[in-house]
Amino acid sequence: MDIAVKKAARATGFAARKLAFAAGQGQAAEILADFLAPHGGKVLAGYMPMRTEIDPLPAMAAHQGVVCVPVIVGQGQALRFREWSPGCVMVPGEFGALIPAEGGWVEPEVLIVPLVGFDGRGYRLGYGGGFYDRTLEGLRARGPVLAVGFAFSAQEMPEVPIEATDQRLDVIVTERGAFRL
Repeated sequence: MDIAVKKAARATGFAARKLAFAAGQGQAAEILADFLAPHGGKVLAGYMPMRTEIDPLPAMAAHQGVVCVPVIVGQGQALRFREWSPGCVMVPGEFGALIPAEGGWVEPEVLIVPLVGFDGRGYRLGYGGGFYDRTLEGLRARGPVLAVGFAFSAQEMPEVPIEATDQRLDVIVTERGAFRL
């Protein structure tokens, strides 16, 4: 895959996300919470939104079960997940994402995955570190995992440039609804 192609796609995705963020996320968090409701009792991984990412926190807080957030433990490694709850003490982690100061390490069964862009095939364009691809590959090798991309509908691209290591999402949730892929 040509690095310049992915760089250009990321620039397009970031620009679309910035415009969508400025317009507001509508009912996206409620749609996400409704989609996740039947998965109550399963360990849910969310994320702490940064900059113009769509905000999953209301859906995470509504989840009936253990909720965790990703922790980057090192370059080239899969993510680990630390238990999170509303109001827990947070500290800056790698790349500025907030992580719980303490808490148990858990393995998620359902992941809300942030992204820069996505396509109708279920591929996502991330930030380029490969963290979620390595993580999903490892989790899927151990058993079923549901990967839910959460984004603004404006972040959809005709085709995300992919590599052999890219992992597909199972569902995309936007302010327009939930779409199984």
